[in-house]
Amino acid sequence: MKHTILLLHGALGSAAELKFLKRELPPFYTVHAFSFGGHGGQPLAGPAFSMKAMAQEVRQFILDHGLPPVHVFGYSMGGYAALTAAVQWPELFSSITTLGTKFDWTPATAAQATGFLDAAIMREKVPQFASQLEQLHAPTPLPQFLAATAALLRGLGDAPLLHAHNLATLEVPVQVLVGELDKTAGVDASRAYADHMPRASFEIIMNTPHPLEKVNPDVLVNRIARFVETVEEGMV
Repeated sequence: MKHTILLLHGALGSAAELKFLKRELPPFYTVHAFSFGGHGGQPLAGPAFSMKAMAQEVRQFILDHGLPPVHVFGYSMGGYAALTAAVQWPELFSSITTLGTKFDWTPATAAQATGFLDAAIMREKVPQFASQLEQLHAPTPLPQFLAATAALLRGLGDAPLLHAHNLATLEVPVQVLVGELDKTAGVDASRAYADHMPRASFEIIMNTPHPLEKVNPDVLVNRIARFVETVEEGMV
């Protein structure tokens, strides 16, 4: 029986950044991915840029495609969206693996994260990156896209959706992965939030920073597949 895996991308990204996983994951998995609203050419609507709406998108994708309980891999923001959905609709999930997901949102951390999300500054400091984002998310104008992303992060800073109380009720198996050099998610914070979840494991991927393209793909594929098989064998 094929197991179903759903891949969820990070902030500023799209499903395109996960193509390597669709290619490298074993062929006996059925792999799905989608771009959140406002990302990768998807229409930008105000509600789409809230974490509650993204969690709802995860749920709706699963239901619309008639998927069995899925194993999710969520990178960064995608991991947060998956866990937010699983807290509300655990019956839709077999397991969740997160990588580089920032859990410890506060107004201060949100302010730090949004400081770079200004189109003029980005075009001046990193013009090539700004151009890549414009192409990736067209037809949405870059200033509008970055402003919406900043609002999303500020919303998490003001009212985080994941906390010790609701994570403690989550019975879905979760694997929390974080790079040793990840300054965005942070090793200590990732470990602390993993400890809140009754069926969570935690692992540091050595010599690895936050950007997905810096992660060893063989290591990541191994960790995802190993966790899926462990869950399916009833060992978690």
